[in-house]
Amino acid sequence: MNQNVSNDSQSASEFIDGKLAALGDWRGSALGTVRGLIKEAAPDVIEEVKWMGTPVWSLNGIICTGEIYKAKVKLTFAKGAALSDPAKLFNSGLDGNVRRAIDIHEGEHVNAVAFKELVRAAVAHNAAAKKHKPTRAT
Repeated sequence: MNQNVSNDSQSASEFIDGKLAALGDWRGSALGTVRGLIKEAAPDVIEEVKWMGTPVWSLNGIICTGEIYKAKVKLTFAKGAALSDPAKLFNSGLDGNVRRAIDIHEGEHVNAVAFKELVRAAVAHNAAAKKHKPTRAT
């Protein structure tokens, strides 16, 4: 699994492990749970750390980011507006025309089956977009 991180002494996965452990509360647990679901749904996922320490999961493009706030964990799907969400997991960023997000608050749990389907849909969308990307003439 390829991993990128700005700190050469630590892999992205190690950085994320440390970040989750340092939180020591429900937010670390919630992000750790969805991180596991992402890895189950997309075993070849690449973990990265971007934008001031934000965990990012990618495969042929960004699948989603995991942002930690005081009262929520936000999973922002880069191309969420293009994804089918029959289980209605997206509950944030619904007004935008590209991204969609899932906000998890203390005591809430994500439907694991539906979440993994959403991750797989994002991976498929990224693969299709990469396949159909026009090439530049030289």
